[in-house]
Amino acid sequence: MTLTNWAGNIAFDAARVHRPSTVDRVREVVAGAERVRVLGSGHSFNDIADTPADLISVAGLPVEPRIDAAAGTVTVAGGVRYGQLAAFLDAQGYALHNLGSLPHISIAGAIATGTHGSGAALGNLATAVAGIELVTAGGDLVRLARGDADFPGAVVSLGTLGVVVGVTLDVRPAYTIRQFVFEHLPRSVLDARWEDIATAGYSVSLFTGWAGDTVDQLWLKLADGEEPDGFGAVPAGRAMHPIAAMPPESCTDQGGVPGPWHRRLPHFKLEFTPSSGEELQTEYFVARDDAVEAFAAIERLRHLVTPVLQISEIRVVAADELWLSPTYRRDSVALHFTWIQDAARVAPVVAALEEALAPLAARPHWGKVFHRAARPERLTDFLALRDRLDPDRKFSNAFVERHLAAE
Repeated sequence: MTLTNWAGNIAFDAARVHRPSTVDRVREVVAGAERVRVLGSGHSFNDIADTPADLISVAGLPVEPRIDAAAGTVTVAGGVRYGQLAAFLDAQGYALHNLGSLPHISIAGAIATGTHGSGAALGNLATAVAGIELVTAGGDLVRLARGDADFPGAVVSLGTLGVVVGVTLDVRPAYTIRQFVFEHLPRSVLDARWEDIATAGYSVSLFTGWAGDTVDQLWLKLADGEEPDGFGAVPAGRAMHPIAAMPPESCTDQGGVPGPWHRRLPHFKLEFTPSSGEELQTEYFVARDDAVEAFAAIERLRHLVTPVLQISEIRVVAADELWLSPTYRRDSVALHFTWIQDAARVAPVVAALEEALAPLAARPHWGKVFHRAARPERLTDFLALRDRLDPDRKFSNAFVERHLAAE
């Protein structure tokens, strides 16, 4: 049986696939391999995890979350999915600062690529990392913690430094979120009141097909004390899926009903598969201050975009200090595109988007479909760190060599 990613657009070429159940076994596999890549939940849309050699899945490592109440952290295996950890934390009275759209993704995979949720004051998921444990090229177990000189380069690392077997995350007391959905936000209002809309809740998402004079949906996830403002959009009179024609049963509860953080912050429920996977995804990050200009650039390409688009999502993410993060030192707007699963038709549209957004110094999401990535500001520092931890490039692959070349 061929091993593929979640979307099915990547068939892995690995000669051997390992599913170790202990960290010691991970160390043995890594030490004995010539080339290694790591597979998380497979929710990537390019060849970032592919290799013709040895592929390691960390999904089988023991979960065993350990809360350190004094430090305000939880430590868990890297292959654990956010939904699993969230349910455990909430039962103990704790929470994470944010979650992505899908609770199905693995922790190590999400942080390695700078994956995010939404929130003007909230960094991507990797910003919650207080420490990591990784198996390096020689099979050694290395621990890095926030405050170590190498730490900002080691968190969002694209799997190039080692196999992340353990992650320590900041936690906070559990909290309640209410979710409201509005329809048909006037497009002119989005431009005129962009900053107000972007900061209108704990988490804000807009869904659009870029085809008309309104934004299809505005999703507001509000903390206690926040009240919804639809900015001229109409309150949805029913439960909604981001793609309005699709059934909403898989989506988290709406209508302002209070619920625990992990049952509202994602768009989709853990117990449902949100779709069949028959899609491709692309995402670019530009400065939040450049959002209105980015919207206009995309709309100039709507004749290319809309024929291959299922839905687009707009979110905001706070800046961070992680060297390879798409939001490094830049409060950002994330422009996400869910395409039909037709790589030949999508590829030229992605190329056109990259050209249109290049003047805004757009950065791609590392785990999604893109052609070129702008040189990260701290790439030289990152490559020096890789030279120390993996001098023989055991954890490299074709994707890494394309996008992290020294020059």
